[in-house]
Parts: sequence; structure tokens; C-alpha cells
Amino acid sequence: MPSRADRIAAIATPPGRGGIGVVRVSGRDLGSFSPALFGQSLAPRHATYTPFFDASGLAIDQGIAIFFPAPNSYTGEDVLELQGHGGTAVLQLVLQRCLALGARPAQPGEFTQRAFLNDKLDLVQAESVADLIEASSEQAVRSAQRSLQGEFSATIRGLVDRLIELRILVEAMLDFPEEELDVADIARRKDALTALRSDLKRTLELARQGSLLREGAHIALIGSPNVGKSSLLNCLSGEDVALVSDVAGTTRDAIHQAINIQGVPLHIIDTAGLRETRDVVEQMGIARTRQAMERADAILLLQDAQLGGHTTGQDILAQMPKGIPKLYVINKIDLLEQEPRVETSGGDIHIYLSAKTGAGIELLREQILQLMDWRADAGVFMARERHVQALQQAGQCLERAAEVGTRAELFAEELRLAQAALGKIVGEFSSDDLLGEIFSRFCIGK
Repeated sequence: MPSRADRIAAIATPPGRGGIGVVRVSGRDLGSFSPALFGQSLAPRHATYTPFFDASGLAIDQGIAIFFPAPNSYTGEDVLELQGHGGTAVLQLVLQRCLALGARPAQPGEFTQRAFLNDKLDLVQAESVADLIEASSEQAVRSAQRSLQGEFSATIRGLVDRLIELRILVEAMLDFPEEELDVADIARRKDALTALRSDLKRTLELARQGSLLREGAHIALIGSPNVGKSSLLNCLSGEDVALVSDVAGTTRDAIHQAINIQGVPLHIIDTAGLRETRDVVEQMGIARTRQAMERADAILLLQDAQLGGHTTGQDILAQMPKGIPKLYVINKIDLLEQEPRVETSGGDIHIYLSAKTGAGIELLREQILQLMDWRADAGVFMARERHVQALQQAGQCLERAAEVGTRAELFAEELRLAQAALGKIVGEFSSDDLLGEIFSRFCIGK
């Protein structure tokens, strides 16, 4: 981890030209910057319109400077923010002047990392800063903001507090083994564990929703040649991203397209049609199709309505990975003058539609979200895969605690492990390596 004693500086606005550019500095005793950089001292938390001077006293730029003394700043240190013109050259000159005055270039995410280390944010809130910046839909923005405001953290800390109360009860039983266990205490311990497991399960469900909202899902379009996979991709994306032709085997390589359904990001993969072929290039495309199936979170298995519904070649079904959810899409109903609909057969869902006319596409979108177990819950907060894994680990510990029953030593140990797992989410038990990995993915000026 970089030294926290250094002063750091970075351009906080995106590269390129713009109306306004921001240079941010954080560290100790930044008040000494003011006379050299502005020719005057700055009043705390007041916007001052001033020139920015170079070492010879010439003005580099003119703009607004704001000084935030510690601890009332984003990082918890002295922070100086310079808002000037957004030209690439002028911002670099201002940044170089700050470096000449004793700052060093900030590493990616170092401003937010310092906010975390100075207890201005916990780890979940720090991660949600990056999630808010990267949010690509209104739903993602609201969920990231909910995490940034501390809702996710408060939920986790509430679970930890209840774990601690339960641990205190169990540890008391271990400290006084000569005392006979009160039936009421045993019942109280059991009830507390049951309620805790239920609330943890609910939190895990919300975290999985948040993880889907952040990461998205990969969905592979699979089927024989000429069933309309490329047409369906174009219809879902709203643009002609894939070449459509009556010639079988037109799609030779996987085509990836990002779409958005009700705020949920999805990555659709149009694949080469599965069939026996001697064409070497097409064989390579089919091999990539099989790879896409293995990596997909869900599969849309396309069929031609003219060949009859609920029919899929056994050779294609045999190649389908086990355990990956799928939908059967019966395309080209327009050629049979049928209406779009959803049917269930043997537990499998079949959607009848026309990728050419768009009839039934909304039904497909709804079924995709259901397949991904998406629910537009108002309480969803942005979550990452590590959060989901930590919640799963805590849930497994509580499950084992329930299994050991009255064996207090084992019960107490499982509770301790569950608390440690939850503590990793908010950063109470995080290693330096984990922190470095998290913050290295941030913007330079954040």
C-alpha cells in the first residue's frame, strides 16, 4: 500500500477537452500551498476565484479554488480542489505545478482509499463510489447510491450486532459449564439463530440482485443454422449488429452485444449454428459456440416454428451444458400467422415469437428476467461477487451452527467464522492485498 504521509494530486475529470477541468490534491498541511499557488491564503470551504500561478509568478489559468481542511473533507485529510478550464495542456500545467510544490501523482483510487483508511467511508461505500461512476442505467444509479448512503453497510452491521449478541449468550454458557443450561436460554439461542439465518438469506437475495445489476448476465443464442439467431439479436438490440442471410452458416464467429432490460445489463452472444460441416472456418465457429454455452449464465435455444413447436434436435440437446438455465424460443411464427405466446411443457418454457416483426419480443424480455431471477425490489443495493461469496460463507457457517445443536464449543466457533465473513464485506477484516486489488480498479482522480 502507498504511504499515507504523502501529498497526492491528480486530474479528477475525464481526459480530453471540456468546459471545466478539476485538479484535486490531498494530504497534510495543504494550507502552505496557497501562497505559492494563488498568492493568498484561502478561507476554508469558500469558493475563491483566483489565478493559478507557476513558479515564476505567471498565471497558468484562472478559476475557482476550494480548501477543505481535515477532517471535514472527502479523504479526511486537507483537500484542495482547483476548478479551471478543461483543456488538456492547461490541466497538465496545473497538475505539474502541484507536483512541484511537493505532491506526487495519485494512484488509481487512492483518494477513495484514503477516505476508507480515515474512516470517512467503509469498504462497501468506497466500492459504491466506483459503481456509481460506472452505472449504465437508472436502476444501477439508484442501487449504487443506496449503497453509498450506507444502507448495505447498515444491513451487514445489523447482522453482525445480532451475531455478537448470540455469541455473548453462547460464550456465557462456555464460561460457566458447571451451571445447568436453562431450557429458556437454549430456546432463545435457537430462535435467535433461526431469525438470523432468515434475515441473512434475505440479504443474500438482495445482494445477488445487486450483483446481477452490476455485472450483468451472459446469454448465448443457440440453435441450428437459419433459425433466426442473428435476427433475434438485432431485434433485442434495436439495431443491425449481425448479418442476416438465408444462406446457412453465415455466422462464423460469436457476436457480442450489450443490451438493457428494465435497467438490467445483459450480454447477448450470437453464435454459429450447430450442425455437421466440413467447412474448416465454420467448424471453428461451432467450437466457439460450445465455449460460449459453457460460459453462459443462460441459454436461449432457438427453433423454427415451421418445423413444429417443442422440437429440438437430440444432437443439439446432447451438447447443452448441464445446470445452465434455458428458454426455448420458437421463431418465425409470422410465417404461420400465429400469435405470440408463452407455453410450459415438462417444466420447460417455450416462447413463440417473430424476430422479423418483433411480435412476442416483450414476452421474451420478461421471461429472460424471470430466468435470471430478477425482481425489481426497491431495497436492492449494489453488490459485488465478493459480497455474495462472503454472505454465502456466513450462511454456511450458520447452517453448520444449527446442525451442531447444543455442542456449545462448535456452535461458538461457527458464529465466530460467520462474523469474520461478514466483517470482510465492510472492510473490518480485509487484508492489504484485497484493498490494493479493489482500489486499483478506480479512476486516477478518485
